[in-house]
Amino acid sequence: MSTRIAFLKGHGTENDFVIVPDPENAIDLTPAAVAALCDRRAGIGGDGLLHVVRSAAHPEAKEMAAEAEWFMDYRNGDGSIAEMCGNGVRVFARYLQRAGHVAEGDIAVATRGGVKTVHLAKDGDVTVGMGRARLPEGDVTVSVGERSWPARNVNMGNPHAVAFVDDLADAGDLLSPPPFSPAAAYPDGVNVEFVVDRGPRHVAMRVHERGSGETRSCGTGACAVAVATARRDGADPAVTGTPATYTVDVPGGRLVITERPDGEIEMTGPAVIVAEGEIDAEWLAGVVG
Repeated sequence: MSTRIAFLKGHGTENDFVIVPDPENAIDLTPAAVAALCDRRAGIGGDGLLHVVRSAAHPEAKEMAAEAEWFMDYRNGDGSIAEMCGNGVRVFARYLQRAGHVAEGDIAVATRGGVKTVHLAKDGDVTVGMGRARLPEGDVTVSVGERSWPARNVNMGNPHAVAFVDDLADAGDLLSPPPFSPAAAYPDGVNVEFVVDRGPRHVAMRVHERGSGETRSCGTGACAVAVATARRDGADPAVTGTPATYTVDVPGGRLVITERPDGEIEMTGPAVIVAEGEIDAEWLAGVVG
């Protein structure tokens, strides 16, 4: 390994990421290494890490290589692996564009949640085809302190519990994962969204992301919130035959989510690369050794 490793820093509605280009999957990014890089005081800082690898070079993505040249090997800020990150895939696509690997228009990105279609628009926004939501049956409850709320179980390739509250302050500090029940509903943990209404087809949310704590934005979470809100409002597109579009405000900005009658969900929002540089590999070896 060279003594320096290239990196970039980017964000989507202030959900921020360390980006490590590694086309041939040559860099050993252990959970400890990822956690060190995402550390906001002793590392670069980020809610997560985007490891940019050619699908054919990664054992988890080889089967998707015919559909998507690039694989988003996404890691949470604590080093754990996640299936998908909606804001992350927009920033991932923006990096591919910046690096000259893709141009404006439609591209395919492989993720652990499947191949996602991404549209890079001329106006700078990025739209991601997020697939279909699954709505597992069964009652779920989330809690903060002594208070509890019923939550909608929504799976966007990763698990979400969506709770409607009177005030976003009801979510507390979100430093620790909000307790949920039953435990069997989310054996690997869950992303928890707290939601309030802002107007017609317009909501705001706060989120505790599994493995990262409270983040400024969560793309899959915004999709889960839009789906849960549409069901609450009696606006299920599969029933009405009409697309349902919701504006979802997050602490870091605004996302627009559309669910079509066929169940496919699209998310539109910004994606920005803010810096690039080099990681000192000797430092990295030292902090994880």
